[in-house]
Amino acid sequence: MPSEGPTAAPQMRLIAAGLGWSVSEFLCRAGPADPRVEERHDGFSIAAVVEGSFTYRTNGGEALLHPGALLLGNHARCFACGHDHSRGDRCISFNFAPDYFAEIAASAAGSSRYAFPAVMAPADKASTPILVAAEVVGGEAQPLRLAETATRLAETVIAGVSGHVAARAPVSALEHRRIAEALRHIEDHAADPLDLDALASVARLSKYHFLRVFRRAIGMTPYQFVLNIRMRRAAVRLARSSETILSIAFDAGFGDLSTFNNRFRGIFGMSPSAYRERGLERRALKYPGTA
Repeated sequence: MPSEGPTAAPQMRLIAAGLGWSVSEFLCRAGPADPRVEERHDGFSIAAVVEGSFTYRTNGGEALLHPGALLLGNHARCFACGHDHSRGDRCISFNFAPDYFAEIAASAAGSSRYAFPAVMAPADKASTPILVAAEVVGGEAQPLRLAETATRLAETVIAGVSGHVAARAPVSALEHRRIAEALRHIEDHAADPLDLDALASVARLSKYHFLRVFRRAIGMTPYQFVLNIRMRRAAVRLARSSETILSIAFDAGFGDLSTFNNRFRGIFGMSPSAYRERGLERRALKYPGTA
């Protein structure tokens, strides 16, 4: 967070970014002796405090931010942070361009002109799992998953703070047709790097509207659908071929074996090697002498 001085200057690490959103990690070492520096929000911010505490002040008020709390920042509003009682903090910050935030707010808060009325929100049961997921997947280079996570967080926080309950609109015939086009594209390119902007373009829908309609029509997010296809295809190859697990993982679209193993175990309840061994055992029982 902001402060002056060679030892107190914050360090920012960009985790991921897409059209209209970004996720960054901020590490600050400022302490009580460092002055507050006024800055200005560029876009709307939702920052989760991971470690440390500090005061956050804007024209909307002042709050003591602590681990688990969410800093809420409105576009073009000035702010200042101070460490009057302790030194340092670490935050995971989600930033949204005004037009993308307005589109999310139109649904989640009932108005595209929505702005945060408070400077801080406590992490609750709805937002905490999303924040944990964002911090965990930060190094996985999965742009589609991070875009969904960022959007879902904004949607959840805006709805929670505003108190708005959006009506569940039915999926129209036109929307079904356009989601079907995206599904075909995913099937044809499941092993390729996919991102939310590209899939929304295929469906000829805005990014946020595509994500909302896809969830309603399919019952899962685009990333979950991609992961499901990759895992099913990988499982079939494990059962039918003698290819190495590493080769199957890379061909399925995973950049490293560890991530593939973790995802496979989460879906099938066992490691890829155990799954293959079980398949060989079943074939041996069904066709003696062929294993």
